[in-house]
Amino acid sequence: MMDVRRADARYPGGDPAAGIETRHAFSFGPHYDPDNLRFGALIACNEERLAPGAGFDEHPHSHTEIVTWVVEGELTHRDSRGHATTVRPGDVQRLGAASGVRHVERNDGPDPLTFVQMWLAPLDPGGDPSYEIVRGIADATPYAVPEAGAMLHVRRLVAGERTAVPDAPYVYVHVVRGTVRLDGVELGPGDAARITDAKDLTAAGVSETELLLWEMAQALF
Repeated sequence: MMDVRRADARYPGGDPAAGIETRHAFSFGPHYDPDNLRFGALIACNEERLAPGAGFDEHPHSHTEIVTWVVEGELTHRDSRGHATTVRPGDVQRLGAASGVRHVERNDGPDPLTFVQMWLAPLDPGGDPSYEIVRGIADATPYAVPEAGAMLHVRRLVAGERTAVPDAPYVYVHVVRGTVRLDGVELGPGDAARITDAKDLTAAGVSETELLLWEMAQALF
């Protein structure tokens, strides 16, 4: 079963006056929707846009695996565990909040910043916070988040190119850029598909496309 969610159906958020624009795919803050709390292990997929100089001041997280993908610009990350990193397009950053961590996210560069941030619920809460960044991840190298029973696949397609969608109980597809045809349905930037019991599916590039695909083993409740 495939449930398509269009970009214009995302919940608005952020603080535009402060240079922060957010579009939430899942129930978030004042936009509470009991029927849209999560899909598999995924509990948030936020499109974030920060103007130069804008950012999120230090704030806490716990019991969450936070994975960040920069679309354009550079993201400055600092956390209470002593990590200070600049995340660029093609990098995958993961912050395992575990029993608790605080962090800052800013656009300290001269250009606008766009990134996708995805939160996953861990299989087991608690433990020690952790941090990892993978520079320039390749299409053929999935990124595992075993703490959430999940795997992130990055796919970059040219027009007419096809790629297999992972067979899994839960697959979440987010279109970063371009247009893709998935099971006969065209998806554009910011669109997403939530696929249950995915099997023998392919995605085909209608134009040059970048996709994020989450392969998840089970739903967490």
